Amino acid sequence: MSAGLQVALTRRTVTPAGLWVFGAAASAPLVVLVGGIPAIYATTGVVALPLTYVLVAVGVALLAVGYTAMAARVGHPAAYYAILARGVGPGWGVAAGMVALVAYGAIQTSLYGLLGGTLAGAFGGAWWVYAAVALAVVGALGVRTIVLSTRVLGTVLVVSLLIVVVFVVAGASQPAAGAVSWEGFEVSGLAVTGIGGAVAFVVASLMGVDAAGSFGEESIDKTSIGRAMIGAALVLGGAYALAAWATGVAVGPGSVAEQAADPGLPFAVLERAGGWWVGAAAGVLLVFAIITSMVAFHCVFARYVFAMARERTLPVGLARGGSGKRVKAPRNGSLTQTVVAAGVVAGFGVAGLDPIGQMFTWLSSLGAMGLLSLLLAASVAALKAPPEVSGPRPGVWQWRLAPFLGSLAGCVLLGLMILNAGPLLGAAPGSAYPYLLPVILLGVAGLGGMWAGHLRQVRPEVHAGIGHGTPPTNAVPDDVDFNI
Repeated sequence: MSAGLQVALTRRTVTPAGLWVFGAAASAPLVVLVGGIPAIYATTGVVALPLTYVLVAVGVALLAVGYTAMAARVGHPAAYYAILARGVGPGWGVAAGMVALVAYGAIQTSLYGLLGGTLAGAFGGAWWVYAAVALAVVGALGVRTIVLSTRVLGTVLVVSLLIVVVFVVAGASQPAAGAVSWEGFEVSGLAVTGIGGAVAFVVASLMGVDAAGSFGEESIDKTSIGRAMIGAALVLGGAYALAAWATGVAVGPGSVAEQAADPGLPFAVLERAGGWWVGAAAGVLLVFAIITSMVAFHCVFARYVFAMARERTLPVGLARGGSGKRVKAPRNGSLTQTVVAAGVVAGFGVAGLDPIGQMFTWLSSLGAMGLLSLLLAASVAALKAPPEVSGPRPGVWQWRLAPFLGSLAGCVLLGLMILNAGPLLGAAPGSAYPYLLPVILLGVAGLGGMWAGHLRQVRPEVHAGIGHGTPPTNAVPDDVDFNI
């Protein structure tokens, strides 16, 4: 601790509702409705997609129990970094922190490709121009107080969920077969060839709900982290299940895979609710939903950079982003993410690669696999947590049973995701390059472990403080003027 920089993020600025908003907004419900669900149907042909969403959401919620129990105790902006450091060991913490930076950064940056490609397809022009404008907007929000970002995210999230509700009502009220079908929830529909690919897609669409864990230092109530994340996983899982069910009902379960290949299908269903303007409004809101998802991941990445730099695991200058000891926004961490994203956008633009089929698909898949791996590792850390972290009498559910069940569920989900990375990336059957994703993540983790070993040898005081760098509460005054 003594080796760390004595700066802290502004206390008591994020309410329980704000924690939930960040997790739910990162998943981007409208993006899943318009792009994710049709793509899963078209790619896998799994009719029981609604049931798949329910089961995967339960698995993610189980994984969230150990993660959020640890996150609430450590109260660290770089949640995975501190959880693994305090639960397993400093080397594991640095490895997790590096993987988290890659995962959050990859997902956030991938969205510039999605946004740029979507707008270029609608209005023409170079996709990277739209991406550059979005970079400026997200970068400006990233260096402002967290309250502004949360208000923007909350507004777009509420309207997005209302659009999902409208979609479900529109699809279910005019069933293609003349009667509502519940085939999407039949267990027998899981025993099909494409189920592994469907699970992989569904897992990817739910990643981001763990964002709440990075706001423990700024939260009013750390114990609400668990409710925020588990609630986001279950609410979004339920909403996506209903949206997938309504899609099947609207066109008929027997033909949903074929008709989902039409990118205009979600908008056509929405137009049943009130005419063309409903679909048009959803199209406009889609742009804002992508941007708010970018902001959510951007804020988490910036906090990882700040917190790891504060402990001198990263260059200490990256932790300097405000005046005095209280930092309202991790400015240098935010600027780091903006610079990295700009470099990646420029690289894909110069190479002439497809912003959606390649940039968005590759990077978002890498990020989703990384975050699922970290959730699994956090459950293991909760099982191994020493008494000074878990407390003298840890709850059986939070610290034993749920992390154990979550670890089992996580192994299954991660295995299916790795084995079915090909459909995620649109690779040809038998192609080996999708397996580069786990290789990249293992390589990054290995480099993080090696860096931790180097710190142990040459800077033992820094190594000893890994995961312990949050200053005491009384070292930084509360600022209650910014509560949301």
